[in-house]
Amino acid sequence: MFMEITNDIVLRPRFFMDLEIPSEKALKAFEEKGKTCKDFKISRIDHHVFIRIPKKDQHFWSPQLHLEIYNVDEQPKLKGLFGPNPTVWTFFMFAHFIVVTSFIGVGIWMYVNMSLGNDYLYAIIAMVLLFISWFVLYFAGRLGREAGKKEMYALYEFMKCELNSIE
Repeated sequence: MFMEITNDIVLRPRFFMDLEIPSEKALKAFEEKGKTCKDFKISRIDHHVFIRIPKKDQHFWSPQLHLEIYNVDEQPKLKGLFGPNPTVWTFFMFAHFIVVTSFIGVGIWMYVNMSLGNDYLYAIIAMVLLFISWFVLYFAGRLGREAGKKEMYALYEFMKCELNSIE
């Protein structure tokens, strides 16, 4: 059974589920599995579990699965988030920030030139190029998610098997 990625726009798919086992027991099970598992790298920090592809099998777009296991009114809950390597994600956010900041700056430059009656053709060209750059970044992220989809399913299935094996 494959997990559904219902929102095609989101670059970092997330899911939620109720657990039938106590949250601390689930956290401990992932922590113990992390000591012996060869197929995935598992680490736990407080009530967060990170499941990653081993370095030798990773590529630039390899995803990781971040699980947050916690209690809400005594009901154990699991919140999962798929995302790229934090370094890749930081790079993409930085690139988006640069493009947006430049777009705003060029917009101000164009407005000033228009107000002064000067030629603003170069500003319009720069704004169009920045807009195209933003689309390129967005679709690069989408292609990256597509490239890591098989690994996302493998991470999800591993998580489900591990949760089902806990007594």
